[in-house]
Amino acid sequence: MFDTALTLFGTPVTWLEVLAFVLALANIACNVFEIHWGWPLTVVASALYAWLFFTSKLYGEAGVNVFFAVTAVWGWSQWLKGQYDDGEAPLVIRRLTQRGIAYATAAWAVLWVVCAALLHSITDSDVVWADGFVTAGSIVGTFLLGRKFIANWLVWLLVNAASIALFAYKGLTLTVVLYAIFFGLAIWGWVGWQRRMTLTLRVPAHGPDQA
Repeated sequence: MFDTALTLFGTPVTWLEVLAFVLALANIACNVFEIHWGWPLTVVASALYAWLFFTSKLYGEAGVNVFFAVTAVWGWSQWLKGQYDDGEAPLVIRRLTQRGIAYATAAWAVLWVVCAALLHSITDSDVVWADGFVTAGSIVGTFLLGRKFIANWLVWLLVNAASIALFAYKGLTLTVVLYAIFFGLAIWGWVGWQRRMTLTLRVPAHGPDQA
């Protein structure tokens, strides 16, 4: 898996990175169109990326991809059987309340500090703050995506932009290309979900505390 599959912009790309790249693209495309099969694809793609990032000493990214693989089971169940506190189902695309936005922002900030501190304490990472920022944002984004909050796409825009810079620094060229595509798909997802939301019945705004 670590043999060179191709050379991109003068940088060797392994078969592991190629396979993870293809599966990750399929996963995000499913999410954009609200196809629940994107979640099992997340399990496989995330496991492969966890392996790749660990060997690149991106331990925060490796850890968050393990998190992605595990929580994808939860996300899949939410999209198939998830319901609101009042028992209404299925989940539909909706917005965060102001309180929900505040909670999501605070959660990202706290997780960023915690992740950076852990990376500094138990790893030899040389990018603890950048890695921690991406890791924390990815956790928040996954929760919002699983509960179909449209704000998940705005979170992914920030995460993907930071990831592009981080992976370029680490020389993971194909993954830089992938996250540039992810950035475009996040815009597509935001626009597509906005349109889809207008076609569904109006429901009261929810916050993470009510999800």
